[in-house]
Amino acid sequence: MTTASGVPKGGWDEQDLAFPHWSANQIKRPSHPAKVLAAVILLLSLSLLSCGGDSKSASARANVAQAVPVAVAKAESRDLPYYLTGLGSVNAYFTVSVKSRVDGELMQVNFKEGQHVNKGDLLAVIDPRPYEVMLEQAQAALFKDQASLRDAQLNYQRFKDLLQNSGAMSQQQVDTQAALVDQLEGTVRNDQATIDNAKLQLVYCHITSPVSGRVGLRLVDPGNIVHATDTNPMLVITQLQPIAVLFTLPEDNLPSVAQHMARGTLKVEAYSRDEQTKLAEGTLLTIDNQIDQTTGTGRLKAVFDNKDNALWPNQFVNVRLLLEVRKNSTTIPAAAIQRGPQGTYVFVVNQDSTVDIKPVTISFTQDNVSSIASGISPNETVVIDGQDKLQAGSKIEVRPAAPSNRAQQASGNPGSDSQGSGKQGGGSPAQ
Repeated sequence: MTTASGVPKGGWDEQDLAFPHWSANQIKRPSHPAKVLAAVILLLSLSLLSCGGDSKSASARANVAQAVPVAVAKAESRDLPYYLTGLGSVNAYFTVSVKSRVDGELMQVNFKEGQHVNKGDLLAVIDPRPYEVMLEQAQAALFKDQASLRDAQLNYQRFKDLLQNSGAMSQQQVDTQAALVDQLEGTVRNDQATIDNAKLQLVYCHITSPVSGRVGLRLVDPGNIVHATDTNPMLVITQLQPIAVLFTLPEDNLPSVAQHMARGTLKVEAYSRDEQTKLAEGTLLTIDNQIDQTTGTGRLKAVFDNKDNALWPNQFVNVRLLLEVRKNSTTIPAAAIQRGPQGTYVFVVNQDSTVDIKPVTISFTQDNVSSIASGISPNETVVIDGQDKLQAGSKIEVRPAAPSNRAQQASGNPGSDSQGSGKQGGGSPAQ
């Protein structure tokens, strides 16, 4: 019996409330309690079967080792160049500020801006007429004084003859005439010097190039009056072939550089600002005679032929000094090197596609390639990417490596992120 709301008299028993998700309004007394009990048992069985299946599949996945995808490379034995790198600036081998050595009007300009001129080429002409007049005056004075000198010399000879033959001339008169001859001879020499000076001024009126090089912008136009005391030059000539590069290296590298210089000429390479383009090759000329105490670096000077004019004065360049070539070095990509509390190590690939950890000693790093002093041998395979997911004994799956800088290294271009190859003295041995 139930009430009007559907609730049985005497309330519900526990069997009637077996499904907690039923709302009180939805619960009605079942007509067949046995069917309800069977449904509950069926639901519990399905739930237990589902949980058991998930547990077994999870356990199976846990028991199967997952292979870590990595990129690998083989250790090689090859000759590895050892470079020192530094920052440098290009300087003209000779820089000449051409000025006038005489005063006068600039009559003629025989060069074009940016033109290459050779040593001795006529560049400009200053009005020579005043100096031509000075030369004629000096020549006239010389002619006059030469005549006076000849007369004095004849008189001196007469006085000497009279003194020796008849005694009609005193010794004092002879000595006085000899002194007059010497005075006039001095006057003639001074006139000759005046003539030489006037000729030199005429030479200065014709300005020639003191060196072979490139003419810059013209700083004085024809028609202007120039003076020997002018502060600004008429033009500037820079010698570009050959050309010099000044660069710096840490003071710790200088003794080694000096030792290698004593054995032979050292090769120097100049690269662009982004270190991707090799501009020129040259040779090391000298090391400066002192070290800059503020930076702890020494200055070095290299000379480049610069036949293609790839280098310009005041240009910024990255300089690589080839110190030596290390023969038969064991090399691996620098990306394979890992660092931990115990030092540097690499992951070495075994035949069964697992990895082991091997400590290594780095000799130096150059162009994203590390020279290994000890720890691995040539032809061993090392992991170069994906090491963060590895540990000793991990299973690996080799995947294609990302494009590397091998082609760039083969062409001699430095990598932009080479380790141990800093701006000052890159490629230094590992400590």
